Amino acid sequence: MFKVLKEKLRQIKEKIDLSEAKEKISAIASGEVLISEEKVEEILEELELALLESDVAFDAVAEIREKMKSSLAGRRKKITESLYSIVEKELKKSLVEVLERNYFDFEAEIEKRLKEKRPLNVVFVGVNGTGKTTTIAKVAKKLMEKYSVVIAAADTFRAGAIEQIEEHAKKLGLKVVKHKQGSDPTAVIFDAIKHAESKGVDIVLADTAGRMHTKKNLLDQLEKIKRVTKPDFIIFVDESIAGNDAVERARMFNEAVGIDGTILTKIDADAKGGTAISIVFATQKPILYLGTGQRYEDLVKFDAKWLVERIFS
Repeated sequence: MFKVLKEKLRQIKEKIDLSEAKEKISAIASGEVLISEEKVEEILEELELALLESDVAFDAVAEIREKMKSSLAGRRKKITESLYSIVEKELKKSLVEVLERNYFDFEAEIEKRLKEKRPLNVVFVGVNGTGKTTTIAKVAKKLMEKYSVVIAAADTFRAGAIEQIEEHAKKLGLKVVKHKQGSDPTAVIFDAIKHAESKGVDIVLADTAGRMHTKKNLLDQLEKIKRVTKPDFIIFVDESIAGNDAVERARMFNEAVGIDGTILTKIDADAKGGTAISIVFATQKPILYLGTGQRYEDLVKFDAKWLVERIFS
């Protein structure tokens, strides 16, 4: 995981350590050395390139760079302190700050909102082939520990989509509300909500068509779903390994309908690691979960500190 950034950071560490060894000789008398603005600029240029090559969006890199420059330039350090360790600590801090932006605990928020209304309507959006349907099953599995759940098979666009969500539901023992292929997806979700109301079900999880973000008619359909069914959460799903494509899709969906958070799949196969940082920065909405495998249990609550430590481990 995150091999690209790890290797870049290792190279930067070697370069800093070599340069620092020369500075220590001249600083023995005072016991301290000044971290010059020139030295900081040199380090940050390399860090900037490393982050960009790891799929961290340019705007996010620019913010991180400015924060680190302000924190490091003109600072004094003991000659026994490693400059790389100081840089690494500041970089970790900056990355965590970006990743924790507007974060909320999805399960805690579910519990809170269920005290005020029932059922809750959770709509999942994203493009085909990113693991959205399987992710819905994973979320259902997690929520079933405390709540009753029904699934709305509102992807009436893609052939086989209804059967796919039904297969997951059968394994989990869940009810699926469906119409025939080609039906109005808004009507499917509306009927699922009515079913949940009549049966006292807590949560509706709605699958939607894997819309390509460039297809305006399908995005308009999604806007109708939002207007009519009034989702409590709209969750965007994409692959961590999709890099900048996932970031652009997240941005487009957020602009079109307003997402509340993201779930990233295939984090275990991600060699770069920058997608999570970029999506949070681009949408100003948090990552809620990470998909770590194919089993229903392979969905972990997002932890910014854990992710950053994995990058540096």
